[in-house]
Amino acid sequence: MFDLRPVGYVIGLLVACLGVSMLVPMAVDIAADNGHWPVFAQSAILTTVTGGLMALATANGMGRGLSIQQTFMLTTMTWVALPLFGALPFYLDSAEVRFVDAFFEAMSGMTTTGSTVLTGISELPEGLKIWRGLMQWFGGIGIIVVAMVFLPELRVGGMQIFRSEGFDTFGKILPRAGEIARNISVIYLSLTVACGLAYLAAGQTPLDATTHAMTTIATGGFANHDASFGAYAGASEYIAAGFMMLAALPFVRYVQLLAGTAQPLFRDTQIQTFFAIALILVVTLALAQQATGYNTGEEAWRKALFNAVSILTGTGYASDNYPLWGTWAVALFFLMGLIGGCAGSTSCAIKVFRFQLLFASIKSQIRRIHSPHGIFQPRYQGRSVSDEVVSSVMTFFIMFMVSLGVLAVLLGMTGLDFITSVSGAATALANIGPGLGEIIGPAGNFAPLNDTAKWLLIAGMLIGRLELVSVYVLFTLTFWRN
Repeated sequence: MFDLRPVGYVIGLLVACLGVSMLVPMAVDIAADNGHWPVFAQSAILTTVTGGLMALATANGMGRGLSIQQTFMLTTMTWVALPLFGALPFYLDSAEVRFVDAFFEAMSGMTTTGSTVLTGISELPEGLKIWRGLMQWFGGIGIIVVAMVFLPELRVGGMQIFRSEGFDTFGKILPRAGEIARNISVIYLSLTVACGLAYLAAGQTPLDATTHAMTTIATGGFANHDASFGAYAGASEYIAAGFMMLAALPFVRYVQLLAGTAQPLFRDTQIQTFFAIALILVVTLALAQQATGYNTGEEAWRKALFNAVSILTGTGYASDNYPLWGTWAVALFFLMGLIGGCAGSTSCAIKVFRFQLLFASIKSQIRRIHSPHGIFQPRYQGRSVSDEVVSSVMTFFIMFMVSLGVLAVLLGMTGLDFITSVSGAATALANIGPGLGEIIGPAGNFAPLNDTAKWLLIAGMLIGRLELVSVYVLFTLTFWRN
């Protein structure tokens, strides 16, 4: 059996850092004088001490690098351990918040899903509001590092096509992660600050502007009000749409831009396709609203822009109850949520590049049928795509659809109706946030669901955020044998 000490060491350090970060919401609660700060003090001590002891106990196992098995294990267990400790402030806050609900909220935060089981969000203590934002902010920057460092090396879902975009050698994966984290931290923080200042200028309170900036750049979707962004209709919707789209672009392009190379940003076909999809969706939704008279004029365009970008990027904010726009809107929002943003961003779902590779492969296959003796290779970004990448992408599509079907059936077996089961499975696996229907739709909440359904959705959020294969591989005998 492979050595788990390096995995425990890294997770221990991350858990300890999470505990230290709990001092931020504690300070916010002290400043607000609401008496809630002891909850964060207790959580911080327990989390920091546990993480520190874990790191100390496994420090002697650190070697030169991580094996493939250790990397898979680290990727998955990090997204289990951090939500586990991130749930403490919710669980210790009130006897009414059960562990399954606290863990659901924390997993939704760390995976930047944005689904919530909390009600009366507007009345939550200030520290908890900030903590919800911080969890998504940490999850956003964490998934960028995973997408840029780990998934390409592990050949997950065709991500190996981006190996040339990063740095060097699998054996140096931890130093490489540190280097990438430093580079993107500057960009990530700068975007967050800019977004927060824009929200302030639009009239949001400092607390709301800060929290919403963190959840916008993380494309997470946690808002400080039960009405989500319906509480800040107007300029804030335009600001949010702009920054959600920026956060859904590959962060490696920003790194290259800071290095003085702007060409890759403007020539990236993935970015071009993403903006084209967004434009088509916004125009379609705006014109359809005006045709039905549900919203007209500027409001129709604003609601279409905000809600389409929110669901497309997997952020999950809502400023209108869009299922009321018509049955066509329900189908369109369901489909756009599965698309997602660009690889290497905070966005989620299937990702634009996989659809590009899918259609490139289909086009190549059709050409082979017309010209059986010809040699046709799928191309991406002007380069030929290997059979390994195509196979990996096709496998991901199949696994995603099978996982969606299985999860929907299991949710249905818990007593949920068809719309809630299917949209719940989709919103969990694609990390979107709101589902469809009266219960978990944009005007609803996940609180009424039974415990079994919540545990299934927790598993779905984890599996979807880590691109399916990273989790599934842990349940194969071959993984443990080698």
